[in-house]
Amino acid sequence: MIIKPKVRGFICTTAHPDGCRAIVKEQIDYIKSQPHANGPKKVLVIGASMGYGLASRITAAYSFGAATLGVIFDKPASGARTASSGWYNTAAFESFAHEDGLYAKTVNGDAYSQEIKDKVISIIKNDLGKVDMVVYSLAAPRRTMADGTTYTSVLKTVGEPYTNKTIDLKNRVVSNITVEPATEDEIAATVKVMGGEDWKAWIDALKEADAIESDAVTVAYSYIGPDITHPMYADGSIGKAKDDLFAASKQITADGIKAYISVNKALVTQSSAAIPIVPLYISILYKVMKAHGVHEGCIEQMYRLMNQKLYCGDPVVDSENRIRLDDLEMQDEIQSEVNGLWSTITSENLDTHADLEGYYEDFYRLFGFGAKGIDYDAETDPEVTIDL
Repeated sequence: MIIKPKVRGFICTTAHPDGCRAIVKEQIDYIKSQPHANGPKKVLVIGASMGYGLASRITAAYSFGAATLGVIFDKPASGARTASSGWYNTAAFESFAHEDGLYAKTVNGDAYSQEIKDKVISIIKNDLGKVDMVVYSLAAPRRTMADGTTYTSVLKTVGEPYTNKTIDLKNRVVSNITVEPATEDEIAATVKVMGGEDWKAWIDALKEADAIESDAVTVAYSYIGPDITHPMYADGSIGKAKDDLFAASKQITADGIKAYISVNKALVTQSSAAIPIVPLYISILYKVMKAHGVHEGCIEQMYRLMNQKLYCGDPVVDSENRIRLDDLEMQDEIQSEVNGLWSTITSENLDTHADLEGYYEDFYRLFGFGAKGIDYDAETDPEVTIDL
């Protein structure tokens, strides 16, 4: 079939297997081209199919020669429906890893569930013995508990409504939007889905099964950002969840496994595309950071995390023991220029004030579109298998 992007809201409902494969290969080639530090050799990546999780898996494998076990929650192709991009990404990664003599295995299912935890631990015990790094990169909109209760996260403010600029990406229109505050129940549900409870449950389960090294490291990802986005992110419902994630890192460390929060740069992801105000900020940020030559994507961030921040002798952390990969984004010079453009941006000056083309390019690449060397007018087979 000929596969074209079909966008609904902030999600693309199709994905291109050849494009996903090419983009995974680009990331692998980038890591291969960089100097390598000494790092972990048996790595579990929870949420491994896209974005930071996929880039973490690629970096661990190709920087350190690590065996990687990934946990994903993705769908294969079915009839006229393509597989999810995460499925195609994972199939491509495993194919390249196996060609290069690297151990790579994947478990597909709900990472929140005990069933998947048990399955992963069984594979670790049988194949790897123990893992020495756990990456927790789960980004899910909802979580179903063992008793059947389902919690759904929300992207809202806390306390007061917040009005600021946003962008209708489809129509390229800048306007004001008011985001209403979350209820206490919505905040609690968001923390349940995106907080640190499940991260800690994974580490506890690995320890109980003797499937994690005593000197292992675990890392989870967060974002802080500038004042412009704080009401929607750092101080919003998702920020409350990230606070809980940070608290979990302290508890995991206190219990014997070194746990870090990596505060990453703003990038186009399925999650960030859904947050009001944030896509406009990202498009302006891209413009400024590219002009200064300091723009990074997921793979550059994860390379820097593992080779220059985490596995470089003593980890490079801030006063709160967080790793700051947003250090380039938050430079005074960068933020000053972003604020100047933000204050004057309108629908009429989008092309001079923001990098919408870069935003769109990153969005479509999430789903395998826009890769170099791929003929998107040619037929391709959507059926791609993963040896699960």
